[in-house]
Amino acid sequence: MCKAFIFDLDGVITDTAELHFQAWLRMANEEGYYFDRKINEQLRGVSRRTSLSIILAGTKLSEIQTTVLMARKNKYYLEQLESLSEKDILPGIRSLLLELNARGIKVAVASASKNARYVLYQLGLIPLFDAICDGWSVVRSKPEPDIFIYAAGQLRVNTCDCIVMEDAEAGIHAARAAGMQVVGIGPSARVGQADWHFNDTATFDLTTVLENAEPNMMPG
Repeated sequence: MCKAFIFDLDGVITDTAELHFQAWLRMANEEGYYFDRKINEQLRGVSRRTSLSIILAGTKLSEIQTTVLMARKNKYYLEQLESLSEKDILPGIRSLLLELNARGIKVAVASASKNARYVLYQLGLIPLFDAICDGWSVVRSKPEPDIFIYAAGQLRVNTCDCIVMEDAEAGIHAARAAGMQVVGIGPSARVGQADWHFNDTATFDLTTVLENAEPNMMPG
């Protein structure tokens, strides 16, 4: 029985991927690191620190240098977030959240982003969530299951009673490791390992998912 829906943020609730890309690109260009959209795909769903490590491609920096670069990227990203509004909610997401609320199914965000709460505030969606779990909530980020286990705890439901909506391979692995079923949003090459696959949020069908969800899926 599904008692909770747990959403990734970027690419599921809103698409801030381009904003992240532009912020990382600006930082990388300033520092002389090669960065393009192909590399950017590897950053989907992972933490800021892991993202920087991927961009550095083996270059070793001190903790101070690492912190400075992460902060600079985040500054550029936050500047772009100021223009974010309700118009940037992905198709069908607001109505989905309202339907889940009406059905009594708890909802949470589980995102690697440390800006998740601010993004949801800009979108006007905070009142529709029972819990907001972000990059400040756990130490280990996706593909480790910690953020999803933490979210289930915040909602006070068993992990086996949760369904996750994700658009990243790392997130799908994390949800499965937590013993949760997963809805994949995006191309099958990226999210094909999910229990259900939809090309985008507009084509997502809640009834199909709820009717076919396995009862009390045990962690594996």
